[in-house]
Amino acid sequence: MTAAEVAERSGIPQSVIVEKFGLRGKHIAAEDEHVSDLSVRAAEALLEETGIDPASLDVVMYYGSTWKDYAVWQAAPWIAHRIGASRAYAVEYDNVSCGTPVALRVARDMLLAEEELRSILVVAACRESYLLDYGNHRSRFMFTFGDGAVAGLVLKDAGRNELLGCHGITDGSFSLQVKVPSGGSVHPNGGYRFLDVADPAAMKAGLDRVSLANFAAAAQVALERSGATLADVGYLCGIHMKPSMHRALLRELGLDESRAAYLDDTGHMSGVDPLLALDRAARAGELRDGELVLLLAAGTGYTWAASVVRWGEWQH
Repeated sequence: MTAAEVAERSGIPQSVIVEKFGLRGKHIAAEDEHVSDLSVRAAEALLEETGIDPASLDVVMYYGSTWKDYAVWQAAPWIAHRIGASRAYAVEYDNVSCGTPVALRVARDMLLAEEELRSILVVAACRESYLLDYGNHRSRFMFTFGDGAVAGLVLKDAGRNELLGCHGITDGSFSLQVKVPSGGSVHPNGGYRFLDVADPAAMKAGLDRVSLANFAAAAQVALERSGATLADVGYLCGIHMKPSMHRALLRELGLDESRAAYLDDTGHMSGVDPLLALDRAARAGELRDGELVLLLAAGTGYTWAASVVRWGEWQH
């Protein structure tokens, strides 16, 4: 779906979609393509590329969109079964858009806590483009939402790409702002079935006060836990956000735009973004051995989270 198509459906000028929203285009899943299907495709591609036997996996962790194939249903067991992870423990985390750093934190802690665990497959998918009502401008900041999936392997003593410190910050005062009103126990039998924002002006004012500071604080603590500072960050893999916020964040972190991923050809895909950005940067040869890569995200609720990776070979 192109920026022109988003503009046509929303009535927002194409120039605004591109320049203010930061979107050139996004991918849309087929109507019969669900998050479990997208997750399986990403996981199978990763396992084939790495040559890892799915039956050797200890854990399969799904951390993607909470809008899944079915309501009140876990995707992780179904994904594990379909990829042949026959001995894996399936776990699932509902951290919406800040899923990547949270999932990496949990995976790292599981490997450190349990000696027998060696391998964790983390996978996320999103098809929240289907939850958009382009006529509802209360939710216009979400018109960038697209569909996609990503998978990664967190391995004990892999010898490269070391996962270091992580941190998260939550401000629950924003909790009821962004939601799909129908389908939960409050409105089980009807109501608005698309993403909505309860009070856009109040949410924007509140986030403008705290968001940049919370991004920076999450990053700083994660770096402190990694024995580093902001000055040591070499590359940023963050969620898709509007360009003005992206530039402000880079200034806060002291990074040049050339040392940060920006997903203007995919839009935002729930928990997918930072790990997809990392994969793209690695394949493009943009990451240098030994540098620190900051994975940074925020999710409605609101939670800001960061994880740090030392890229390249390392000695335990």
